[in-house]
Amino acid sequence: MSATATSGRVPREVVVVGAGLAGARTAQLLAGAGVPVTLLGAEGIAPYDRPPLSKELLTRPEPAWLSDELGLDLDGVAVHLDRRATGLDLTADGVLVRTDAGPLAADATVVATGSSPLRPWPDALTLHTAADAVRLRAALGPGRRLVVVGAGWIGAEVAGVAAAAGTEVTVVEAAAAPLAAPLGVEVGRLTVPWYETAGVRLLTGTKVRDVTAGRVSLEDGTVIEADAVLAAIGVRPATRWLAATLPPGPGGALEVDAALRVPGCAGRVLAVGDVAVRASARHGRVPGGHWDGALREPEVAVATLLGSHGPDGPADPAPYLWSDQLGHHLAAYGLPGANDEPVLRGDPAGPFSVVWFSPGSEVVTAVLAVDRPPDAAAARRLFAGPALPRLGRDSAADPDLPLR
Repeated sequence: MSATATSGRVPREVVVVGAGLAGARTAQLLAGAGVPVTLLGAEGIAPYDRPPLSKELLTRPEPAWLSDELGLDLDGVAVHLDRRATGLDLTADGVLVRTDAGPLAADATVVATGSSPLRPWPDALTLHTAADAVRLRAALGPGRRLVVVGAGWIGAEVAGVAAAAGTEVTVVEAAAAPLAAPLGVEVGRLTVPWYETAGVRLLTGTKVRDVTAGRVSLEDGTVIEADAVLAAIGVRPATRWLAATLPPGPGGALEVDAALRVPGCAGRVLAVGDVAVRASARHGRVPGGHWDGALREPEVAVATLLGSHGPDGPADPAPYLWSDQLGHHLAAYGLPGANDEPVLRGDPAGPFSVVWFSPGSEVVTAVLAVDRPPDAAAARRLFAGPALPRLGRDSAADPDLPLR
């Protein structure tokens, strides 16, 4: 090994831990640059795309292989799809990745182990892997009853897909509105009518006490009979295997700098995708958890390892996500804060958008476009600059004016 991380030279070998989109893409880029790279996965199958698991649960029964979806090519990569990382040691001149099949020494490692779904009830299903999708798919259909716990992105997507296939669906949400965590209660409430239109029963402000085979017990004493229960209450970054060497930050994620380096590791450990919270000059701290970050952050990580960032430093992509749920397409750019002020564009009964402003200012922190493609395209341009954009609030509220 060479002292790559401290000398700035191109690494002679890198181990990428995690064979999802972020890890596989990182390995592909490193191999393309001529760097020997080993890719470790834990699911035992080739890398695949996760968004279709919920968005196309019933129309795509086979995994959406990244080789087909994105042209992923792992030629030149030493691929181990059923080798789990169990620990990480920092050595004098590199790293040692401990696995269930023995240790691997390298100059550097890229952590891309993603996240694991929260599952407080053993009798509930989750939807995070291709195997999860097989189990959930088998439980749906006309005459079947599904209870979804959680009205976040995944819960809403699955509820709409299942109801459209004739499944009787009830969604139970502890917060006062769907999508309250990412969008706030005020904006989340705009989606409530979608559930009734889609034939989905929605219960908000309702907590689950217990889930057992065939039933969901609520804290108010209500019992809902179900053929299947899906826990869609969020995920936790998969960092437990690193805890002895790299204690994770709040929420379990690894906090990294703008170049995706884990502090205190002399540049030998980087993190990408769901597992990382990165520094952003525009947005402060950007949490992982979305497809676009897993796609784009590998380019930053590889440029860091190769020392090939441009004169302006690492790229700072704006947070972006999309969702197809209950008959609507949502596209969101930026990162709204808990105290930011939302301004509505258009009628929430039809296509509309929401623009978030920093309190008392014209500084835009995020944009959500619902069935309004022009606003989504404009939002992408707004967040392409090095700083947060500014807009007049009255102009932003007028749906007949272009959002620019």
